[in-house]
Amino acid sequence: MNRIATTLSIAAAFAAGCGITHLLRPALAAESITAQVIHTGELEGDALAPPNAGGLRSKMFVSADGATVSVQDGNVPKHLHPIANEMQYILEGTGTIWLGDKEVRVKPGDLVIIPHGTPHGGTKPDSRPFKAIAIKTPPQTPDDVKMLN
Repeated sequence: MNRIATTLSIAAAFAAGCGITHLLRPALAAESITAQVIHTGELEGDALAPPNAGGLRSKMFVSADGATVSVQDGNVPKHLHPIANEMQYILEGTGTIWLGDKEVRVKPGDLVIIPHGTPHGGTKPDSRPFKAIAIKTPPQTPDDVKMLN
C-alpha cells in the first residue's frame, strides 16, 4: 500500500510540476523585445557606441529570456567570463583569435562557441578589426569578466 501511495504522490507531483511549467512558460517568455531588422553592415563608428579603453565598440540589441544579443566591432584583449557562455558569429575580419589554449583562424561566416571560463580574445586581425554578433547566456554582468595576460 505504501508503494502505491508513494508512486501516486510522485506521479502527482510530476504532473503538477509539468502543468505549472506549461501554464507559467508564456509569462516567463513574455519579456518585451522589439521586432527589428539590424543592418549589421551599416553599424560602424558611433552607430555602435564610443570605444572602450581597448577600442571595442558594442551595442546590445536584445536582452530577453536569459540571453543578450549585441554587435561588437574591434579587438579585445585575452579574457574569460566565469559565468556567461558566449557565441560569436563573425561578420567581418579575418585573422587569429585565442580560444582556450590555442590560436585559431577565423573568417566571416564562422561561429565561435565559447563556454564560460574559456579564455578568448587577443585577436590578431589580418586587416580590419573583427565585427561579430555576440550572444551571451546568461547575460554578462559587469563583474563577469577576468582579464588575462
